[in-house]
Amino acid sequence: MSAFATLILAVQMLSALAMIGLILIQHGKGADMGAAFGSGTSGSLFGASGSANFLSRSTAVLATVFFVATLALAYLGNARPASTGSVLESVPAAVTAPAAPAVDSTVPTAPAQGVDQIPAK
Repeated sequence: MSAFATLILAVQMLSALAMIGLILIQHGKGADMGAAFGSGTSGSLFGASGSANFLSRSTAVLATVFFVATLALAYLGNARPASTGSVLESVPAAVTAPAAPAVDSTVPTAPAQGVDQIPAK
């Protein structure tokens, strides 16, 4: 994997984790963790509606970064290979088949006994 693709993958993962955190912090249906941090109060840093606007806008920016990183990774993954030739054309001509294993004649082999060669008792 190239260094550029690794960088894009890191950006994608960090944006996904940050987006999950921002979604959980937001005050609303299904994301009530935001009430624990005071996002539902009007005395926060941005005011009553400023906090919601900041969190929703930053979530939208992170979602955009995530989708752009996903498209960049898809583009890099579908890039054409540099070589257009066959794999067989790149193999050197001097490659030979492996030699057959040597048979050791000093090891005795037992004759195969078939059904008609069973010794009588």
